[in-house]
Amino acid sequence: MAASDNSSDDSHQDSHLPHSKKQTPTVAPISPEDDPLEHATTSVSHHDMPAATYVVTGDSDVIYNKFSPARKTTIVLAMSFCAFLAPISSTTVLSAVPEVAATYNCDGAIINLSNAIYVLFMGLSPMFWGPVCTVYGRRYPSLISGGLFFAFSIGTALAPNLASFFIFRLLTGFQGTSYLIIGTSAIGDIYKPTERGTAIGWFLSGTLIGPAIGPVMGGIIVTYRSWRVIFWLQTALAGVGFCLIFIFYPETIHYKRSVELQGLSRGQKAHKMWQWLNPFRIIQLYRYPNLLGTALASSSLTWNMYSLLTPIRYVINPRFALTSPITSGLFYLAPGAGYLLGTFVGGRYADHITKKWIRIRGRRVPEDRLRSCIGFLGGVIPACILIYGWSLEKRAGGIPLTVITMFLQGIAQLFCFPSLNTYCLDVMPGRSAEVVAGNYMIRYLFAALGTALCLPAIRGIGIGWNCTIAAVFLVAAAVVVAAITKYGSGWRESMDQRKVDRVKADKEAQIAVGGVVEGGDGEEEHEKPVEEVEKKTTGDEGQGKEVEVGGMQMGT
Repeated sequence: MAASDNSSDDSHQDSHLPHSKKQTPTVAPISPEDDPLEHATTSVSHHDMPAATYVVTGDSDVIYNKFSPARKTTIVLAMSFCAFLAPISSTTVLSAVPEVAATYNCDGAIINLSNAIYVLFMGLSPMFWGPVCTVYGRRYPSLISGGLFFAFSIGTALAPNLASFFIFRLLTGFQGTSYLIIGTSAIGDIYKPTERGTAIGWFLSGTLIGPAIGPVMGGIIVTYRSWRVIFWLQTALAGVGFCLIFIFYPETIHYKRSVELQGLSRGQKAHKMWQWLNPFRIIQLYRYPNLLGTALASSSLTWNMYSLLTPIRYVINPRFALTSPITSGLFYLAPGAGYLLGTFVGGRYADHITKKWIRIRGRRVPEDRLRSCIGFLGGVIPACILIYGWSLEKRAGGIPLTVITMFLQGIAQLFCFPSLNTYCLDVMPGRSAEVVAGNYMIRYLFAALGTALCLPAIRGIGIGWNCTIAAVFLVAAAVVVAAITKYGSGWRESMDQRKVDRVKADKEAQIAVGGVVEGGDGEEEHEKPVEEVEKKTTGDEGQGKEVEVGGMQMGT
């Protein structure tokens, strides 16, 4: 069994971001092993650290007290600004699509395709950055990706032809997602599970406000200057983000797997590195139906968001007889204002629901957090997108109705994303960066698909039916999340038990023939007796206990 979060509400100071009370327990680590999916670990074990056996005395919150509340706030704000960069670049160019197309003598759909490819590479890069920030920590990968984002932004601004524009755009997108993964993982490093929702809400404000205000900035720039100024502004913002990380972001990871390479031969190091950095490790996480379900739920939100934001100039301009890019760009302020307002309440509401169910159950179950988003995911957002789409299709309601529905969608999304993102941190703390990376991978693949298909779909079936498709996707996602809330704990127990049984059988067979055991399923190597596969660490707190078997948390 493993110690977990206290079931009582955690005290907070008057601050927008949460923090932990200072306590001084003693934690004596024994030896870390390799594969968190094959060994029992405490739910308060070091995030992104291989499974280990710990002797825990005192309050289990000690690992979250490394930084002061003020330092935690600074870290979250710095990472939120950096997380703002890649998403804002995905929409800033939308207001300038006709102008960019004119420069390269192509159709606007081609420029929208470049944007879809940008978002696609945002979706592919987590397969690289997730494992990297687990092995080498958070700080150095964020500095490297930030420097490359800066350099490729310069390349985009100077692109002499369409081919180079495409290349620099996709390279920029590949770097930008690292901030999203590292920032979310860092919050898991420094905040207790019952405090993460609020911090995640603040962090995500950058990722959601960016796409909303990007077209406004782009509209202003393209009205008075060349579209290339958009990417010079992006370059300047990237430089600021790099400086913020260099100055204010310390290393937060509790354990770097790279230390395990010491003393190994070159061949052994190469073998270990392939095991750790193999991108298919992230894909394999979707053997767990609860992780696949939450990824699809996040994808429904990004599909809806990019389907809403991408075609605004093509849909709203003719509907309301608008002619200026800056005028149509102002419509993006409606969802942006909703995202900003949702920042103050969405994450806090998720933490409130989590603590409420801790009191009801007497323990913390990760799936309970998802209860906070079901009504918004399956009710509020689908209703708003349907009203938005069909009011434009039927030319009913005027500008006020359009603005109100966009604003309400923005608020509702901030009640959904913090719950889904924090669940990824809570449910598999031993591999949280990889779980978050996998979630972003699926999320942005769907965002790329929505970006690429929305204009052809609107031209083919109309804005009303396009929004209906988005609404159906959202409702289906809400049903999946409700199922995870009800059955997710059982799914995890079943998957983990099957894995433990398989590892035990493999190791018993190997002990019978040789006495030394190696990795149970080929993902990692181990030299541990079979008995340790079932070993669980026990904390001294009586309430809210959890156990992580095979990497997945279960209430006990």
